[in-house]
Amino acid sequence: MGIDTGILFQPFETGGLHLRNRFVMAPMTRNFSPGGIPSDGVAAYYRRRAEADVGLIVTEGIGVDHPSALGQESMGGGASPVLHGDAALAKWREIVAGVHQAGGVIVPQLWHQGVIRVPGTGYHPEVPSARPSGIWGPFDGAMVPPDYLQLVREPTAPLTENEIADIIAAFARSAANAKAVGFDGVALHGAHGYLIDSFLWAQTNLRDDGWGGDGPSRARFAAEVVRAVRAATAPDFPIIFRFSQWKLQDYEARNAATPAELEAMLAPIVDAGVDIMDVSTRIWSTPAFEGSDLSLAGWVKKLTGKQAIAVGGVGLSKDLQSSFAQPTVMTNNLPLVAERLASGEFDLVGVGRALLMDPHWVQRMRSGTEVSPFRLEAYASLY
Repeated sequence: MGIDTGILFQPFETGGLHLRNRFVMAPMTRNFSPGGIPSDGVAAYYRRRAEADVGLIVTEGIGVDHPSALGQESMGGGASPVLHGDAALAKWREIVAGVHQAGGVIVPQLWHQGVIRVPGTGYHPEVPSARPSGIWGPFDGAMVPPDYLQLVREPTAPLTENEIADIIAAFARSAANAKAVGFDGVALHGAHGYLIDSFLWAQTNLRDDGWGGDGPSRARFAAEVVRAVRAATAPDFPIIFRFSQWKLQDYEARNAATPAELEAMLAPIVDAGVDIMDVSTRIWSTPAFEGSDLSLAGWVKKLTGKQAIAVGGVGLSKDLQSSFAQPTVMTNNLPLVAERLASGEFDLVGVGRALLMDPHWVQRMRSGTEVSPFRLEAYASLY
């Protein structure tokens, strides 16, 4: 007897969000916002997915209101959006309205590239990149081309106390803007080696002051960002926090080597006001620690008590890195996803590349109709 996937299509309420099903469109860099202002194609791109029954849309990374937030980075060459300035805010207000008219729910992912940003690039090339300890890291990169590595390996000055305070305030301003234009909540990018994660990761945070040290101390920056965002919005404004072990610099990286270390690191972040944890992995079902079959999303939910989104390879046969070098086919792995969700391991399911390729993927999964094969060309379009 086959496993019933119906639970994935049931309505769900969590953290102030009212969702029509368990599917979350994962954030994916798009680079179709010249000058930081989303194009008309961006508006249609998100509305199509709302019309096709995606439960929750998390936008591409949006640069926070800080001059070093955006630049060239390993996954794209610029034209990422911002969430400040009259023109950008007007466009986001239009995008949000379109998603709502289609019955959808949408939150922006607030993003600061941090150590990943190439110095001398972006909308403010004159400012240095923001790095907790002034370093890129000791690794050669998992998804980083050699010419890019040469640009980011040069050390910079570590962030000062005042600079850290300015960046935290930038996240707060952008969150307030998100609420003002009608978004249904806000998501914070705390993963993949970007700024928040570079404070969490011991390889890029070598500080010996109040912003570095053991896991809970390295989590202070993330917690202060969450706290500032909460203060700038409302007590019931949903906050989603994206967390990962893997980094663009190192696919085998770990912020926490044991469940105890993970619990100690996440506790101050969650206590600061997070509603939902968005847990990014290469393959969603991979056991997080030896001696247990539990995924990272499962451990995060167990240790924090918060609702968790499982992300990584849902609907596809390859992980992200492999999909660039090998053929990637669409596959229906939803029965296993549904089984693990029904057991309480996690609550929501993040889908990235499958929804990038086909905006109607959720509807096709529900009806059992054939889905389009995945093509790398999807990264270059706004279908």
